[in-house]
Amino acid sequence: MIYLDHAAATPMSEKAQRAMQPYLAMQFFNPSAAYLPAVEVRRQYEAAKDAIAHVIGAKGADLVMTSGATESINLAFSLVADDAAILVSAVEHPAVMENARHRSNSQVVGVDQNGRIDLGDFAQRLSPQTQFVSVCLASSELGTIQPISELSRLITAERQRRALAGEQTPLYFHCDASQGLGLMELKVARLGVDLLTINAAKVYGPKGVGALYISHRVRLQPQQLGGGQEMGLRSGTENVAGVIAFAAAVQEAARHLHAEQKRLRTLRVQLQQSLADIPNIRFLGNTKTQLPNFLTLSVAGLDAERLIFRLEDQGIYVSTGAACAASKGRKSPTLQAIGLSEAEIAGSLRLTLGRLNDAENVAAAGKLIRETIIAEQERLAQSSAR
Repeated sequence: MIYLDHAAATPMSEKAQRAMQPYLAMQFFNPSAAYLPAVEVRRQYEAAKDAIAHVIGAKGADLVMTSGATESINLAFSLVADDAAILVSAVEHPAVMENARHRSNSQVVGVDQNGRIDLGDFAQRLSPQTQFVSVCLASSELGTIQPISELSRLITAERQRRALAGEQTPLYFHCDASQGLGLMELKVARLGVDLLTINAAKVYGPKGVGALYISHRVRLQPQQLGGGQEMGLRSGTENVAGVIAFAAAVQEAARHLHAEQKRLRTLRVQLQQSLADIPNIRFLGNTKTQLPNFLTLSVAGLDAERLIFRLEDQGIYVSTGAACAASKGRKSPTLQAIGLSEAEIAGSLRLTLGRLNDAENVAAAGKLIRETIIAEQERLAQSSAR
């Protein structure tokens, strides 16, 4: 197996697996119980939250643990009413786009040909009525890194204008950092966000575990009632094993961040060079503003779905756009937003590198992907000639 879909899911690291094992059996106690073993589990759970928060420059008390990024995003959107004025970028994850689509007063901010948000369009759409902004740290299809700090400065300027004018309309800034965690350095103060979504499944932790960072200026309302866990915002017995594993995974990623960034960039260059002479190939995004493990490409006229199955037969696993959108047979709104034609969208592949890759299997993958695409192009040419 050669796995080139790390943006969809990562395998759990050995350290994360070892960290969670005791909490699946021996240390099974409910953290809300009063006896000493349960109190110790509570202490370790809170320590794990602190460790996760430290990686993003926050405190454990600033995090609400969730079942993953989708729940965190929905919790963030619950901050404002259904008729609130909302801005999102055109390259957001479906969890953000669906929340915006179900609001009566949402607008989509345009992006350039590399998927980077148009700051001019954003500034023009940011009005005195805007209450909520959600822009991802990095696109899940292109890996394009967004200028979050610059957006934050525009938002801060609008808040200051409102304060001077005596206007009471609040303005909150949410960022989905699921793809960026473990691949770039994240500090909430530097980003200037009020809410930040992170996800264990993208950083070699367990699936079904995520978190929402909430700044002190934000007051959320509970979305489910019960025992009052997670500051009353997410009642229900805590997923101790999952959160412990998340902490181990994110700390491991932070320790090796710079070395892993360099390694992934080298592998990406290697993979891109092995595919560069394919006729009509187009590499999407700009590597200067892209996560180091992303290589998204398009070959107009090909059927990427067919390519995926042909590559799977050879033991290579890749994706078309975001996995959750591709599985439903939808055309990618992100690729439409950057101006790709129908034929280019249909022929797009997303290759994302990670810990399961090295120079040897990337070389093998590049060779097989190149041969498969060229063979498919020749088949189509012969079919057209007949």
